[in-house]
Amino acid sequence: MDQFPVRDGQLVVGGLSLNQLAARVGSTPFYAVDRQLLRDRVATLRAVLPAEVKLHYAMKANPMPAVVACMAGLVDGIDVASGGELKVALDAGADPAEISFAGPGKRDPELRQAVASGVLVNVESLRELDVLAAASAEFGLPARVALRVNPDFELKGSGMKMGGGPKQFGIDVEQLAEAFARIRALGLAFEGFHLFAGSQNLKAEAICEAQCKAYDLALRLAAEAPAPLRFLNLGGGFGIPYFPGEQRLDLAPIGANLAALVERAKVELPQAELVIELGRYFVGEAGVYVTRVVDRKVSRGQVYLVCDGGLNHHLSASGNFGQVIRKNYPVAIGNRMPAVDAPEAAFESVMAVGPLCTPLDTLAERMRLPVADVGDLVVVFQSGAYGASASPQAFLGHPVVTEVLV
Repeated sequence: MDQFPVRDGQLVVGGLSLNQLAARVGSTPFYAVDRQLLRDRVATLRAVLPAEVKLHYAMKANPMPAVVACMAGLVDGIDVASGGELKVALDAGADPAEISFAGPGKRDPELRQAVASGVLVNVESLRELDVLAAASAEFGLPARVALRVNPDFELKGSGMKMGGGPKQFGIDVEQLAEAFARIRALGLAFEGFHLFAGSQNLKAEAICEAQCKAYDLALRLAAEAPAPLRFLNLGGGFGIPYFPGEQRLDLAPIGANLAALVERAKVELPQAELVIELGRYFVGEAGVYVTRVVDRKVSRGQVYLVCDGGLNHHLSASGNFGQVIRKNYPVAIGNRMPAVDAPEAAFESVMAVGPLCTPLDTLAERMRLPVADVGDLVVVFQSGAYGASASPQAFLGHPVVTEVLV
């Protein structure tokens, strides 16, 4: 992809040619995330969005400790989804005052951990309130809470809808009056609302609509809330292009829309900080997955490049992480990047597959790639999000994948 330069026929990641990077890592397969691309993405957002809007990194997208530490120094806050992620965020130096903890099914020890750490809990059920109250009494610390609201609308055009209709996420709008009463009775420190309608959206108008609806809903709910709003997480949903024909998200309308909401909030919610929560958008395009060809086979005329890694490390690229109809991620032979005028004979249609005993283990299906052989490096782009941590690495006992930040 065009975010990574090519030098002498090799892809360059983090300033290193791919062969040099592979030698530095010491083994394949591996993930590599380019730290400069992380800086560039945050800077791009800062330049377009209002300065008053806080940027949070949803570390579920890529919880590699080095990435989290890098992001903690670039953004305003970290969003975690488990006690394990909370520990990584704290170890990475994130400010507990700017960490929020979301997710259904939080275990009692995780809620105690959150109160003891002083982070904001995005409450997803009425049960959590009682556990938080007990932890508050135990530690003498008022539990900081925001209510994750399951709204009565969905984010149009999103890859995954996480709000609207029946959902395991958040508290239904219809139940909020009871939640408010419980917060008052338990003496919890109410700070605001978290609304997350969906993810992986490439339509700016749909994101703007969801942000406006989320803001209007929060404004209506604020009139009955236990305390003035200090925190309003409008969610994220910013997508990245993966497949042919997909266009990059246009940030300009989103920036203008948020600027208008900021001006409204100055009057209508003067104590509230507006937050957007992004994961994939920060890290997805900054990472590559690299696997080495260990065998080249021709079966009834079809070339197969058999690699030392596959769906066990990169479930998303295999198409088994939510795709209904499998599509190829962008793939290249990273040490044989073709010249613009390369002849047709330099390419062939290949199946790039992993080492697992299942036909699902496919990284590239009938893709036109430069002719490759054993030892060459297959690169899967758009791999900085939902890679190693979202894949079944124990499946069939192959080695786990290495992850590096360069």
